Amino acid sequence: MRFRTFLASTAIAVTLTGLATAPADAGGRTYLALGDSVAFGYRPGAVTPVSDYLNAANFRGYAENYASLRGLRLANASCPGETTGSFLEAGAQSNGCENSVGSPVGYRTTFPLHVTYAGTQIDYATRYLRTHRDTKLVTLNIGANDMFVCQATTPDQCTGTDFQAALNQVSRNVATILGAVRAHYRGDVVLVSYYSLDYRDPVQVKQVQAINAALTQVTRRYHGKIADGFTAFRLASLRTGGDPCAAGLLIKLPTGGCDVHPTAAGHRVLTAALTLAR
Repeated sequence: MRFRTFLASTAIAVTLTGLATAPADAGGRTYLALGDSVAFGYRPGAVTPVSDYLNAANFRGYAENYASLRGLRLANASCPGETTGSFLEAGAQSNGCENSVGSPVGYRTTFPLHVTYAGTQIDYATRYLRTHRDTKLVTLNIGANDMFVCQATTPDQCTGTDFQAALNQVSRNVATILGAVRAHYRGDVVLVSYYSLDYRDPVQVKQVQAINAALTQVTRRYHGKIADGFTAFRLASLRTGGDPCAAGLLIKLPTGGCDVHPTAAGHRVLTAALTLAR
């Protein structure tokens, strides 16, 4: 196990070193990032001053990292709490983007996003792609909030048949999203897959793998690539026995434990996964 950990750590270190020295792409091309709080670079209120939320530039994640490294002009349309449903339809249930479970209040109703737009994220994406023919890359990170909403609104907390029903709906919605993107864009589309919060928990790992498998299947249907965030976090957590929190990849909370969102180090790992997308 120690030798495997050494190899994994070395592979990640080499990848990140390559990123740090990667030459910028020429031509002033653009990059459109779509998705939820992970794509946004969100940090929870327990570790973030309220004033930081008044300027979205205070939040940087894998999208900003990758754009900077490759010399791309970034339009990051992501919204914390976005579900696949609210991505497509104004007023649909989100997990804190335009609304929250049991509340009309969401992040977007209170604080600015990285880019300003009316309507849905898919509306912005299609308008953007129609008017930016030099777009080099579109990334998508979406689906986890659908499952959180399912947990909060179903009697069995999204286990059994409710889990599969929610996953089927996510697949249908992601197909609609990618179909709309492909109607205006033929370049690289990359799905950034979800990481596990604890690779020592077989139940949680199985659920994340099921979500990623469904997302991957749809993405491949639309000729997209996969940035394997799941494996990247697992390798980066080997030295702590599969605990991303202890590995410093997830934001530590003052009360103990970790939030679900990545630290700067976690986002660097996702950036590395994005460079290796295939």
